[in-house]
Amino acid sequence: MSKLPTDGPTVMQGPAEDAGILHLGDFNGERYGVVIAHESHNHPSQVVPFEGAATGVGGIVRDVLCMGAEVIAIADPLRFGRVEDPQSHQRYVAQGAVDGISAYGNAIGVPNIAGDVYFDAGFNENCLVNVVALGLVKENEIIHSAAPAGSAGWDIVLVGKATDASGFGGAAFSSVALDEAQAEANKAAVQVPDPFLKNVIMRATYRVFEYLRGRKITAGFKDLGAGGIMGCTAELCASGGFGAIVDLDDVNTAVDGLLPEVIAVGETQERLCWILPGEQTAEVLHIYNEEFSLPEIARGARATVIGAVQPEKRYVLRHGAEVVMDVPIDLLTAAVRCEPPVRPMSERKGEPSRRYIEDGHAIDDLFPNVLRHRDVASREPIYVRYDGVVRGTTVIPRGYADAGVIAPIVGSTLGVALSVAGNPRYGLIDSHLAAQHAVLDAVRKVAAVGARALGLTDCLNFGDPGDIEQYSEFAHAIEGLAIAANHLRVPFVSGNVSLYNASRRGHAVPASPIVACVGALDDIASAVTMGFKQAGSALYLLGVMQNAMGGAVAAELLGRTGGPLPSIDYAQVNVDLAMLRGLVAAGSILAAHAVNDGGIAAAVAQMVFAGESGIGAEIEIDGIEGLFGEGCGLVIEAKSDLAMNGRLTRLGRTIADPEIVVGKTRFTAPDLRRLWSEPLAEVYP
Repeated sequence: MSKLPTDGPTVMQGPAEDAGILHLGDFNGERYGVVIAHESHNHPSQVVPFEGAATGVGGIVRDVLCMGAEVIAIADPLRFGRVEDPQSHQRYVAQGAVDGISAYGNAIGVPNIAGDVYFDAGFNENCLVNVVALGLVKENEIIHSAAPAGSAGWDIVLVGKATDASGFGGAAFSSVALDEAQAEANKAAVQVPDPFLKNVIMRATYRVFEYLRGRKITAGFKDLGAGGIMGCTAELCASGGFGAIVDLDDVNTAVDGLLPEVIAVGETQERLCWILPGEQTAEVLHIYNEEFSLPEIARGARATVIGAVQPEKRYVLRHGAEVVMDVPIDLLTAAVRCEPPVRPMSERKGEPSRRYIEDGHAIDDLFPNVLRHRDVASREPIYVRYDGVVRGTTVIPRGYADAGVIAPIVGSTLGVALSVAGNPRYGLIDSHLAAQHAVLDAVRKVAAVGARALGLTDCLNFGDPGDIEQYSEFAHAIEGLAIAANHLRVPFVSGNVSLYNASRRGHAVPASPIVACVGALDDIASAVTMGFKQAGSALYLLGVMQNAMGGAVAAELLGRTGGPLPSIDYAQVNVDLAMLRGLVAAGSILAAHAVNDGGIAAAVAQMVFAGESGIGAEIEIDGIEGLFGEGCGLVIEAKSDLAMNGRLTRLGRTIADPEIVVGKTRFTAPDLRRLWSEPLAEVYP
């Protein structure tokens, strides 16, 4: 099996720690890195949507913070069930998860700049709530998730919310198939968020960074996620080649009488852990407890010493006068290996290619229905709930381009682009090629704003690995990610795996490899949006139209399932991306938009909707496959006619009338925009 590429000239930190780091650029003699992490909070969000999604944001933010970074942006790829029924649990989940992401992200003051959402019956019983976070760090200020060399005897310092029973068994809960009969019991495994406390902890931690850097102190730092105190402290110390002694009596708890196992592995939110030299501990405690008044912000919150690093590689837990655990530390942190059988792709089910009946009247009905399809319709009712400009660094917010863009360094022209991708309709047909398209689409979206791709993350959302079919989908998807990333020469630096997204009845989610891509712009002034800028511009497809309609929105509307997904010619794709970068650098591009859900026709319509008032478009191609085939490249608006080659196809032109003309059929742009805007506005009023 091909391996995911994890190194290269842009990689400052690969996927060995809480988050990866990519080289953004240099400014004022400093080398800056973009920190990125990607995770899921699927099971908690299905059971308790608001809290589950909110704590997903909280966890991913901590992963980035603990690399020594300032948190600068978040994103939210989402997958929900069918939400047409106002009384359905699926709609409750879809609404609650978005509200949880909004409430948490807005409260901590971090802009949400990217994301996507799909609705499919395959997610009725298991939603997917993935979250991505970005941070900014100077290379010489990176903090690692390990006890530093020579740190035997150093203090283990717990920071944050008082430990309680919330989230007890959370890691185990995420590794079982959901059972409706256990819904109430499962709620106890979901953590309780406190974003306002997190906001204070983040600001206090930035102050601790400043203090330690001023004294050139190397420390270890990690967030408390799965496995709570035991998981975090064991990983910190084992990664440095040490053991640990932890006194559970010294842990600040919210209630008396908690069992030692609850204190040790409960996953209470808003907690961090430092490994500090003893002579620095008092000042760090002072910053958290006195300067930023954690005990006054939340009852029982504080920074406190709970143990020490020990040279012997054993993990010891003490509770009262009793040693309740004493094991080799590697027993807790070593990898568990299992290699289930994988069904060859040739044995996997699929349907043959089917040609589409060309009907001159079909487009009249099909085009509006494509635009109001749940996977094409405007996402504005969702992202308008998020603060996308809170830090004042946002250059392109959501809705204006395929990727969000921020300028995180004061005084610098360097920009960071972020996109997400992953089509579950493709995953239902072929997880191997769906994964490749997820990588390609994420990279194309970053390229569409004029950025060069720096690196990738993935979140692999699949069913029960004990089922050979579901495990095979997982294995083939990983192979697909590796093929795409290696061909496109973009490394993976972070990721997450979420399995058991299946019900007790065996219904698994559509194979869902979700990819995020980070890009860099040397000058934010060159960033490209997707809205049309002027009438009379030439429109081109950069790429090649294909007859493959597998997984397309139009195919679903026409009652066609299966069929081949669009193929990928990586040599030509690399030529396309290089050509696009050259056109952007030359100032030849006014607008660009990747072709995905809904095909070329939907892409052009979205560019009209996002563009200058009164500008429409004429599309000179016809036929269902040409108009609605997906995954074929990018639509670009050029300042002037471009030299034609085998990768550029003339699509039409922008016009001074608010119309979208497809062949001989004229559509009023405001009417189409209304149809496109309504579906999710009803779900998210």
